[in-house]
Amino acid sequence: MKQGVLRFITAGSVDDGKSTLIGRLLYDTKAVLSDQLVVLSKTKYARVTAHDASVDLALLTDGLEAEREQGITIDVAYRYFATAKRKFIVADAPGHEQYTRNLVTGASQADVAVILVDATRVDLSVNPPVLLDQTKRHSALVKLLGLKHIVFAINKMDLVEFDQKRFEEISSALKDMCKTLGIQEMHSIPMSALLGDNVVTTGDRMPWYNGKPLLEWLEDVDSFSSQKKSTQDSGIGLRFPVQFVARQDGNSDADYRGYLGKIESGEMYRGQKVKVLPGQSETTITAIHIANQHDILPSELGEEKAYAGQVVAISLEKDIDISRGDMIIAIADGDAPQVTKKIQADLCWLDQDELSLARKYILRHTTNQVFAKVKSLDQVLDVKTLSHGTQGQTLKMNDIGIVQMTLQKTIAADLFDQLPATGAFVLIDEISNHTVAAGMIRRAAE
Repeated sequence: MKQGVLRFITAGSVDDGKSTLIGRLLYDTKAVLSDQLVVLSKTKYARVTAHDASVDLALLTDGLEAEREQGITIDVAYRYFATAKRKFIVADAPGHEQYTRNLVTGASQADVAVILVDATRVDLSVNPPVLLDQTKRHSALVKLLGLKHIVFAINKMDLVEFDQKRFEEISSALKDMCKTLGIQEMHSIPMSALLGDNVVTTGDRMPWYNGKPLLEWLEDVDSFSSQKKSTQDSGIGLRFPVQFVARQDGNSDADYRGYLGKIESGEMYRGQKVKVLPGQSETTITAIHIANQHDILPSELGEEKAYAGQVVAISLEKDIDISRGDMIIAIADGDAPQVTKKIQADLCWLDQDELSLARKYILRHTTNQVFAKVKSLDQVLDVKTLSHGTQGQTLKMNDIGIVQMTLQKTIAADLFDQLPATGAFVLIDEISNHTVAAGMIRRAAE
């Protein structure tokens, strides 16, 4: 039976082979057109050639000129391919520390993380073995972002003579790291992305490995069993952040007022009793119009029902004060989000300028935007030791910390573990308009 679309991201340190791995997946699943191969075979930026391919496989994802020139990934590259079992959307995230923000962007939309580990760059001369900092940082980030399906691709086994003992030692070190980070489910696969072993097929150079190759593992993984909640199966009631308020004036019998946005969770139907947060006003849905290629605001009553993931415009029985950033929920659901001005959050700092507790930032949550301040920095993750400390009471670029925040106005928020769409936010510098941090709400106070 063919399953749905699986979105996965490749992560790991620079030069671990992420782009080559995706190139191998595309090449071996026949997802590359022949004219693309001809063009890439003539490029001046080719660095290495696989034994059975005439192109540098990494160039299939490194689309920017600067990426090909420098031999690194800068932006997140998205590629699509399909097998007989399911369709895939893969994001190739940068490995360089300065592009960690791009990994956060890609991982926030993924169901599964494939973290590459270069078998030649793990220090096994000490006990316990020493993993690269980016391996640990990326593992911590995908854990914070709610990805519970994580597979470690221990790559470049061809450079260590396909040594089983080395694979087992690295795999053991990864298990210890995952235990420290609280990652409950992980898998390790030995492979050579360059030669193709254990990527699409097993090959015959590692007969001691009895598990599945990566593609087969991805085909079989159940993305909806992940604790990362999907909008279709979150178990949370209606969440409808209002994005836009539209009015249709004219010579019709009555003026039309519609509230547009995307249903992040649950369902809505005509006649449903709803509440508008944070104001607590109650009313009834009288019409639902689902976005398509036609006008989203037709004059007829529209659809009876709409579901999570759909973009809709709705009409309400009462003419009440509703604006962008308000959230509409169902009264009957009984699991309302917390309306709060105080939150505790995990914060991934993405800016070159460090966090300032004296500064005011703009917090963007769903369609809402409020001013916010970080009142205290409780803990900072030390990537080298995977322990928490305060480390100078600030967050620098790529640091991960736990913070207490106060907001100028109330927001209606869920916890990130319950529903990422309404439990995540970003912080914006009010002067430069740069995104300085990504946050996940862990606790909200009344």
